[in-house]
Amino acid sequence: MTAPRIVISGIGVVSTFGVGREVFWDHVSRGVSGTRAIAGFDASAYPCRVAAEVPATSIADAQAIAGEGDGGWTSRADPRRYSRAALFGVIAAREAWNDAGLSAGEPGAGVIIGSGGGGIDVGERQYQDFFTNGGQKVTPYAIAVGICGMVSSEISISLGVRGPSHVISTGCTSSTDAIGYAAGLLRQGEADVVLSGGTDGCVLPGMIFGFSRMRAVSTHHNDRPAEASRPFDRGRDGFVLGEGAWMVVMEREDRARARGATAYAVVEGYASTCDAYHRVQMDPDGVEIERCMTLALGRAGRAVEEIGYVNYHGTSTVLNDTIEARCTRRVLGAAADRVPGSSTKSMIGHPQGASGAAGIVTSALAMTRGLLPPTINLTDPDPACDLDFIPNTARAADVGVALCNCLGFGSKNSAIVLGSLKI
Repeated sequence: MTAPRIVISGIGVVSTFGVGREVFWDHVSRGVSGTRAIAGFDASAYPCRVAAEVPATSIADAQAIAGEGDGGWTSRADPRRYSRAALFGVIAAREAWNDAGLSAGEPGAGVIIGSGGGGIDVGERQYQDFFTNGGQKVTPYAIAVGICGMVSSEISISLGVRGPSHVISTGCTSSTDAIGYAAGLLRQGEADVVLSGGTDGCVLPGMIFGFSRMRAVSTHHNDRPAEASRPFDRGRDGFVLGEGAWMVVMEREDRARARGATAYAVVEGYASTCDAYHRVQMDPDGVEIERCMTLALGRAGRAVEEIGYVNYHGTSTVLNDTIEARCTRRVLGAAADRVPGSSTKSMIGHPQGASGAAGIVTSALAMTRGLLPPTINLTDPDPACDLDFIPNTARAADVGVALCNCLGFGSKNSAIVLGSLKI
């Protein structure tokens, strides 16, 4: 029996550019940097003083982006108690739900979300009060709203859906793994429709300070924020911390077509491996990274020659970019020099557990609209990263198959293959 095809039928985004998938696409398709001087707190004493923050956002943006006709949203949850990740996730989820033409309380629906930090912002604030003021202002909801698993619950409550409500937290690969898991549930008939994707709200003092101590974030471009994230460029010196939410509605193709929904792409194959090497470093030989890409292609039933675009993890860190480029070249083989690809992180920074979903959304939109976003700030290509990274300017292309890479702390590797509905 042939497995049903799983399509993306709705997309919602909250990013450093603001609320909405069209706002996001407009900026990334034009190669605009979302990195700015940190505004949410005083970072003047930190080695890294730039990030790709989400601008001031409120739950009112959910209604504005979803439209007045999306009635039925529940008011049981109190948005004033949302973590940043939950707020971003709920807004993006509502946009995706509305884009797919679904209503609150949709039967047979589930929520599978990826998040690296969940309500880490809540924890940071509450611990600060605990250690400086004896906990006088610590809310009784501190634990409930701060735990990672609450993110999917807030979205389920907001959408009024009663199917599985899970959070996968596997570091940077969280949302790729969530989307892969959600596709599996749909193929197995465990759900009829799933809201999936990733959200993180982690541009915070503790995160910036911690990554600075780790020497993982860029510190050489504090006076030129827009130039800080420069994947595959010889001048890269670390990633830019980002945040936001990228959500997709997924369902079987026959179901989407029966109700007249418009699909963006087919989720064809997913794979995950582990280097079992180090808590923060990739294994330099990259064997498991290559195996992950190869497995995803095999499960999609696709040959390397069919790949028309690669969305790279491309964090702008010296070692990781080099390893990813080398591994991808080995996987692509003879096709390596003709396959274009780009790093969305050059424009949105590294949104941690939401990064995989950001790449998948970017790829789905690129396939639908026939335009491949660029890798910006690629002015002096690193000779060790010798692939076509679509430097600085978007490129028109009709892509039938896209490979989306995601690599993370703890030696984790995940990949998803998307297929176009046009080709």
